[in-house]
Amino acid sequence: MSYIAWFEAHAKKHRKIVDKLLACGMDKEAIIKYFEFENMAEKEGDFCPLYAEGKKCHDTEYLNCYLCACPNFRFSDEGIETNGGKTKYSFCAIDSKEGALATYGDAIHQDCSRCTVPHAKRYVEEHFDLDWKRMMQACVVATRKASEC
Repeated sequence: MSYIAWFEAHAKKHRKIVDKLLACGMDKEAIIKYFEFENMAEKEGDFCPLYAEGKKCHDTEYLNCYLCACPNFRFSDEGIETNGGKTKYSFCAIDSKEGALATYGDAIHQDCSRCTVPHAKRYVEEHFDLDWKRMMQACVVATRKASEC
């Protein structure tokens, strides 16, 4: 699945849950609490494939799933830049010390597996928006083809 296909599909799943919670009268604090890993794994099994396995995407005691994906993640399905014959498709905008670039053949992708920045309650509270796509809008990197330069 491409990054953009995942992004659009995830935005729809997130919106559906948020709309349901708003219809129940939940406020920001209650919505953030609802998105805690343990609750989401129990009540929203289709939100993340790891829920079925009881696995977290990051090794941390507290994990909030509201910002599944990270506002600091940047991606382009066309590739962002080429380096030594390899194409970079994603990176971290804040160059988190816990993140890394991983190479798979000729493709370079951001590896966020050790970074817990977007899953901390305080971070979620600071970046909270009912519209996940608005929070994540900077993630989609526009790329220019060489002929456009």
